[in-house]
Amino acid sequence: MKIIVIGATGTIGSVLADALEANPDHQVVRASRRGTVQVDLAEPESIDALFAAVENVDAVVAVAASGQLAELADSTDDAYFLGLEAKFLGQIHLVRHAIRQLSDGGSITLTNGISTFTEPGLSFAAAVNAGLDGFVPAAALELPRGIRLNAVSPGWISETLAALGRDGSAGTPVAEVVRAYVALIEGSANGRVVVP
Repeated sequence: MKIIVIGATGTIGSVLADALEANPDHQVVRASRRGTVQVDLAEPESIDALFAAVENVDAVVAVAASGQLAELADSTDDAYFLGLEAKFLGQIHLVRHAIRQLSDGGSITLTNGISTFTEPGLSFAAAVNAGLDGFVPAAALELPRGIRLNAVSPGWISETLAALGRDGSAGTPVAEVVRAYVALIEGSANGRVVVP
């Protein structure tokens, strides 16, 4: 299976690409904003360029987009809406472009995010994640040629929390999150948003 991992230099993406490459039946193409194979989900034309450069693709997974904490009342519009173009609209653009390029029976896996919010500054993330929660099962019903669409909603990653000086045990280990992605890519699920 030829699989593009978008965001392959990140915490999840690098471990995911390694896990997929461990399967001799997979050929993994690592893509990122600054890598050898470049794509930026905030720029739809770069998604077209990606599929022009990488042909005969069976699966694509996006683990690239993120935002930041931004308080509803105390941040600029630019800071508050950071991530709209890449994490939300960019992943929708990816689906729309991928369904024209993937092999029959191909797989698209997106990344959602934290589904429960216990601290201020996450209201925009809540809106984006709710949008993706609704988009994935609805769009999965519309995909042609047996192409499947799923998402993983990893929440906080243990290693990321630890790097931020927070309690890593409050998150999910990256290896466990990666297992959820691999199961969706290699399996038969469609229209699911999985929380590891």
